[in-house]
Amino acid sequence: MSEKSAAQTKKAECLSMTGYAQSKGTVVGWDLRVSVKSVNHRFLDLKLRLPEGFDLYELRLRQLVRERIHRGHVEVHVSVEPGAATPIQVNRDLVANYLRAADELRLQTAVSAALDVVALLRLPGVIGGLAPVVPEGEEDQEKLGKALEGCLREALGKLDEMRRAEGRHLVEDLRRRLAHISEQSERVRGLVVQLRPAFARRLESRLKDLLSGTAIDPARVAQEAAMLAERSDISEELDRLRSHLQQFGKLLDGAGELGKKLDFLLQEMHREANTMLSKTPGVESEALTITGIGLEIKAEIEKLREQVQNIE
Repeated sequence: MSEKSAAQTKKAECLSMTGYAQSKGTVVGWDLRVSVKSVNHRFLDLKLRLPEGFDLYELRLRQLVRERIHRGHVEVHVSVEPGAATPIQVNRDLVANYLRAADELRLQTAVSAALDVVALLRLPGVIGGLAPVVPEGEEDQEKLGKALEGCLREALGKLDEMRRAEGRHLVEDLRRRLAHISEQSERVRGLVVQLRPAFARRLESRLKDLLSGTAIDPARVAQEAAMLAERSDISEELDRLRSHLQQFGKLLDGAGELGKKLDFLLQEMHREANTMLSKTPGVESEALTITGIGLEIKAEIEKLREQVQNIE
């Protein structure tokens, strides 16, 4: 595949708003971990959690996310933990105080218990030097900032891979449903042609009941039947529905922020389906069949809307 066609293929992919990824790195004695989770949302809702004192990096990291993600509820969590080479400082004076307090309790309560060194190290304040601290020097601060950006870029890249994979599955499902709606709407188009004779039969039957055997002018019956058929004609709704389906398919071949455009088209498709149902009166078999198909089309449109909510 040429570079140009590869770029076009990549461009044609739509993105889901659901995904999770994380990346790790090491810098100035600290182990970094950045995790990114996203779910669907109408707009970009970004929550960024940084260790205390790391606020100076917030704007840089937020900008990186905004460059890659345009819609969705996104949570970015930055964790900084001591690396293997980080020295551990034990507050020995505090340990001595804990031990004196333990001896006094043993004397007062006559309770004999062996001291657990590991439990002692877990007591508040015993171990120091483990809280992440932003370096004071500008050079080290910049080094830490670049490391955080690198971890975030890697996590966002992994997130995009997941979102693209999910997007491909969504598009496959959307295309299947589009094809089904198109097939059913064309079936309705064929049934509409059969409705005009049905209108004439129903009108003639009613006139016979009302006129009690009086002769009926066939031309008049045909004229009234034509007027009734015109009021119930859904050809325009079917044409607009076909156009919306074609536009929907073309959008799926594109890229960018598709979700809002697709949702708008689905609202229009839903409106055409409702109008089609309201303009199909009567109990003739053709009308009942059209009503059943119309309800099925509406159900498919609702399923499409559910899926589109997850597309960026």
